[in-house]
Amino acid sequence: MAVLVTGGAGYIGSIVTEELFKDGYEVIVLDNLQKGHPEAVAPGILFVQADLTNYQALEAVFSRYKIDTVMHMAAETEVETSMVDPRKHYRDNVAAGLTLLEAMLSHDVKRIIFSSSAAIYGEPQSAIIEETHSQIPINAYGETKLIFERTLGWYQRAYGLQYICLRYFNAAGASQLHGEDHRPETHLIPKVMKAILSGDNTVNVFGADYATSDGSCIRDYVHVIDIARAHILAMMRLKDLSGKAFNLGSGEGYSVLEVTKAIERVCGQPLNIKICPRRYGDPARLVASSKRARELLEWKPQYSNLEEIAASAWNWLRKHPQGYPEPAESHLN
Repeated sequence: MAVLVTGGAGYIGSIVTEELFKDGYEVIVLDNLQKGHPEAVAPGILFVQADLTNYQALEAVFSRYKIDTVMHMAAETEVETSMVDPRKHYRDNVAAGLTLLEAMLSHDVKRIIFSSSAAIYGEPQSAIIEETHSQIPINAYGETKLIFERTLGWYQRAYGLQYICLRYFNAAGASQLHGEDHRPETHLIPKVMKAILSGDNTVNVFGADYATSDGSCIRDYVHVIDIARAHILAMMRLKDLSGKAFNLGSGEGYSVLEVTKAIERVCGQPLNIKICPRRYGDPARLVASSKRARELLEWKPQYSNLEEIAASAWNWLRKHPQGYPEPAESHLN
């Protein structure tokens, strides 16, 4: 059974492919390497460099390999950029997704797990967000994810597509082999840790005037390995649970300032906190209820402690202070 992972050379995608490979699945990674790294694709996994907007490239992949399920993770993810220049988000998150669906249907591939986001909910109306929460995104990134979720619903009705949407909250941490290497880095935990590794120790905190206990944003951090396992569980139950969406989070919220303190403890280094203006498009609080995933997917997160999550990221970054090496030669298929 072959699984195509789009965006499989990226942060979450690389760990999803790692877990699939461990479980004995044949895995094909498709990535344009705009944000991904070829060195994040483990030996033994087929790797095709292509852009999802290139229908001919997709046609070649579906013709060559007998693909059973697609895990669609390729996306433009920077919230701040989506607010000032949304074109790329609509191209990569909507138009490219439609091209992928066209190729799938032309080859009778009707199973897809979609990498969605908590950003579809917008400003929370309750302390803990369930999947039934209103969906009113406050940034273009969240809007594009919501558009594609709704598209999948219509494709199920019209073409019999089977799909599950996994709404990530804040993915964090690392496996022993793979970690987070964005260029530039935008995620809080690796960004703070890279500041420590550089010897600077200065961290910008965007907003200290939110209606939270310490004025900084609150987020729900979930270990990336637990996210990867949820993908496999969703794939195994796709026939029975098609059309459903699942939050992936810990149910615990931590403020930005609480996270920085946890990192200080993990890394043994004091930080120089610099308070900056809010970033446009950032909700004050995003905390998940993952009850549905625990009950229906039988998802049991193994890493729920913030310091444990941070420690795994720190261990990987210390071994790879420059991130993934740039290969002298590509190992694309």
